Amino acid sequence: MIDPKEVEALVKLLDDPDTEVFRHVEERLLSHGYHVMSYLESSWETSLNPVLQERIIEIIHKIQFREVKKDLREWAMSGAFNLLQGVLIVNRYQYPDLDEQKIINQIEQIKRDVWLHMNYHMSALEKVKLLNNVIFKTHGFSGNTVNHQDPQNSYLNLVLESKKGNQISLALIYSLTAQKLDIPIYGVNLPQHFILAYVDDQEPAPRGFEKHEGILFYINPFNKGFVFNKRDVDYFLRQLQISPRKEYYVPCSNVAIVQRILRNLIASYQQLGARGKVEELTELLETLTSSFSDS
Repeated sequence: MIDPKEVEALVKLLDDPDTEVFRHVEERLLSHGYHVMSYLESSWETSLNPVLQERIIEIIHKIQFREVKKDLREWAMSGAFNLLQGVLIVNRYQYPDLDEQKIINQIEQIKRDVWLHMNYHMSALEKVKLLNNVIFKTHGFSGNTVNHQDPQNSYLNLVLESKKGNQISLALIYSLTAQKLDIPIYGVNLPQHFILAYVDDQEPAPRGFEKHEGILFYINPFNKGFVFNKRDVDYFLRQLQISPRKEYYVPCSNVAIVQRILRNLIASYQQLGARGKVEELTELLETLTSSFSDS
């Protein structure tokens, strides 16, 4: 149980000029985690001391970052079964007050709009055509080709609002919607790109397509759901002078998807010169990688 008087006394010491005293006080507050947030926010609002305010903001951020790191570790170690949960944890890094239910509802609405026109006797290509129509025409999602490196393209909450995203964020919306409808569409971690695979062991490949590893065809959400074949992936890799590997053709794990999102964010913030964010996101990436290896 937290003692309000102790917290109040600690907060008053935050502007102490002695670095050792400040570090001790900071660590004591950090040890209480989210339990001291309301006290810190209240002190920030009522204080006229800029040093105190700055240090309170710093501690609040550290508490939030520790929580994100802990949640990401637990998500990976518990099996990382819920992809959306892992993505939302990453979103909370930048948006700690994220309304997660709003995001869940937005994806649910896209799913409902597809379901209204769904016929489960549809072929794989017909289902993809319906998904494309709802996601890219009805809801107006498209690839952000102007500011492709903007970190906002990697935060799902912003992409759902702006309707603009990068390869992986659009692929997330597409695959999450599809999977809610029991349409077997999953992410494929292609170098310098992120695509989707329609996987169905029972259904034959459409005419003109080559089925392999249970994959009927591939989908490019960044290009409004364009459907293509394994040969096109072969050609893409040859253009990049990259040797083909199985992992470039088959669905990847949920952890690999979240790792890819974190790498995209690191690259975006590096370009912006935001060293602090680069260091923290790198720490999250390392935490996720080591936690998944240990699980």
